[in-house]
Amino acid sequence: MSALFGKLKGEGLSARIMRSSLLTVGGFGFSQVIRLASNLILTRLLFPEAFGLMALVMVFLMGLGQFSDVGVTPAILQSKRGDDRDFLNTAWTIQVIRGFGLWLVACAAAFPMAWIYDEPQLTQLLPVAALTLLIAGFKPTRMDTANRHLLLGRVTVIDMGVQLIGVVVAVILAWLTGSVWALVISGVIGGIAEVLINGAFLPGERNRFRWEKPAAQELINFGKWVFLATIAGFLFSQADKILIGKYLSLDTFGVYNIGFFLAAFPMLLGGMVTRKILIPIYRETPPSESPQNFAKLRKMRFAVTAMLMLMVAVFASLGVWLVGLMYDPRYALAGPVVVLLACAQMPMLIVMTYDQAALAAGDSKRFFVLAAVRAALMIGCLLAGLEMSGLLGAIIGQGAAFTLAYPVVVWLARRMGAWDPLHDVVFAAFGLCLAAGALWLNWEAIGALAGAVL
Repeated sequence: MSALFGKLKGEGLSARIMRSSLLTVGGFGFSQVIRLASNLILTRLLFPEAFGLMALVMVFLMGLGQFSDVGVTPAILQSKRGDDRDFLNTAWTIQVIRGFGLWLVACAAAFPMAWIYDEPQLTQLLPVAALTLLIAGFKPTRMDTANRHLLLGRVTVIDMGVQLIGVVVAVILAWLTGSVWALVISGVIGGIAEVLINGAFLPGERNRFRWEKPAAQELINFGKWVFLATIAGFLFSQADKILIGKYLSLDTFGVYNIGFFLAAFPMLLGGMVTRKILIPIYRETPPSESPQNFAKLRKMRFAVTAMLMLMVAVFASLGVWLVGLMYDPRYALAGPVVVLLACAQMPMLIVMTYDQAALAAGDSKRFFVLAAVRAALMIGCLLAGLEMSGLLGAIIGQGAAFTLAYPVVVWLARRMGAWDPLHDVVFAAFGLCLAAGALWLNWEAIGALAGAVL
């Protein structure tokens, strides 16, 4: 035990990886407990349609954010100038300008969105909710600097505090109003708190407006492919919300989102770990440089994937029971949704540790190619599933899209020297066994879902 604590206290790469991993997982666990508690409370204070409305708002805002992402954070993480003052201030200036632009676009798009989805409330909800994008433009680059050097202790504590503020505000407003506005306003207040608290408590100089031409050129050259990749990434990750929200009723969409909320825990954790930790690791220990680097990454990859697969197995096996325990009967169909989504996500979890290798090497173009193929497959498989079997087909379509993208993941991973076929074979077999067991345990509930939505 003392040896473990000794390793954690060191300043080497391994010690920083271990500390950052523990902090990321711990912070994620805290975040999900708070999200779950607030979700349980809010589902009793609000109505299913409110969650459907908010899901539409969030899909639009995420789309705006990702359709305009110029890769400021990954650029800071991988650039040789990632600690340079002028580079950081130029990146921050770009970020602020982008935030103002996004808010104006959201205001202009509110009426068309309300018309497309036949939801008049969106004309008021979208401009207010989009203030979070404007506010986010002022986040200090000190957050990225801490991430770059795997020094995440204070950042994790601040994230916890900010989330608590947002949840408390949401619950109080929901209790007072019983309206979807509770979710919108709490998001804006949480965004303000994040900027102010990070600015006050993270070490480093304050950002100032600056435009250094070489820094701007580097950011733009790196960011043009990240920009395209994030557009594709948005379509890949949010296609289910966009298409299910259009094809199916708002209350069914709300039930789907409750199921997604539970089933997505492992995917969200995996995404957080890869974004925050893997770019610095790949940058400092490229797997193509030596067998020793590859071996270190293999150990890390096996540990991360095993943890994620065990987590998703819990939700796949116990999804129906968990929904029945935590939610009232209006959300009963969310149980089999949890089971099916958890099984569908297993192919994605197996390859999640490969994605960031290209960004760490500065190859944002190949990262875009992978994102574009995934987006095209996801949209095609979702549309086919919805046309053939409604909600059930849409969930199966997601699993098919994750699986069909595997050859392109291998292409990218091999280019970076990161592909590990032993890892993939072991966890593919493990995942098939887990999925078969979960489907067998919950077959009756899955049949009920099929009968209700077909």
